[in-house]
Amino acid sequence: MSRPRMILDCDPGVDDAMAIITAARWADLVGITTVAGNVELEHTTANACRIRELLGLDVEIHAGASGPLVGAQEFAHEVHGATGLGDLVLPEPNRSADSNNAVEWLVETTRSEEGIYLVPVGPLTNVALALRADPDLARRVASITLMGGSAQGVGNVTPVAEFNVYADPEAADEVFRSGAPLAMLGLNLTHQVRMGSMHGRECATFGTPVGDAMAQLLEFYAVFHLAEEQIEDGPVHDPCAVLAVTHPHLFTTEARSVHVEVDGTHTRGMTVVDERGLRADGPANCGVAYEADADSLVDLVMQAVREA
Repeated sequence: MSRPRMILDCDPGVDDAMAIITAARWADLVGITTVAGNVELEHTTANACRIRELLGLDVEIHAGASGPLVGAQEFAHEVHGATGLGDLVLPEPNRSADSNNAVEWLVETTRSEEGIYLVPVGPLTNVALALRADPDLARRVASITLMGGSAQGVGNVTPVAEFNVYADPEAADEVFRSGAPLAMLGLNLTHQVRMGSMHGRECATFGTPVGDAMAQLLEFYAVFHLAEEQIEDGPVHDPCAVLAVTHPHLFTTEARSVHVEVDGTHTRGMTVVDERGLRADGPANCGVAYEADADSLVDLVMQAVREA
């Protein structure tokens, strides 16, 4: 299969680390931009640099927004640990971030090469700021394929809001109204794709630094989900967005009109997906993923770890 050219915008984060590993195997990574989200920007950027070195990648990393467009930053330390990678401790990288100008780099890179897939798997602050700086970016990218939201009104921060959208609803609202070709991998999809201790034990048998790192990430994830949900595996959200670009045939998507709620007292950060078909409130602006071949997706993640 062809390897799409991809920019990964992320906030590592346990499953962001998995997404970087997955993208390194199945896409041509043009670069990585970081944003505050799961943990503080200093940690998300340092983690991206550590994973780059672990994988031996020669790609640029550019640090971006340290907080949302409006209000205070939300974090998810309880899910990802104090610094973002659970209990995993990686060596200090020899190479630091290439700049602190992720937004400028996004604009310049998409100007110099059209047709790149932009894959944000954290809060959408960097993407919104890049679209503010150059609205024509929406036309130049092949798609903005994001992990965030939900098509079923079920959240993981509030009853109806998913973390990445809730962390910066104003940014998400601007992205969904930008006119860019959008694809949304929400909680309704990502909860179908789960990994846990069993996969971690298999990764540990690979006898590689990447396999050992993945084993530790999955064990931390399993402990969290066992405590929260009494099950030993958890959804691997962010790799789904990567694989939706590299292996789209494994997903079932439908065109929908999607809006982001920014004002609701109880619904702030909700992605409102219009399921009414011909009665929809406006034209479809997003391809929403509903089903996935979960076993094949997990196999692709495991293959990426095995071959790293």
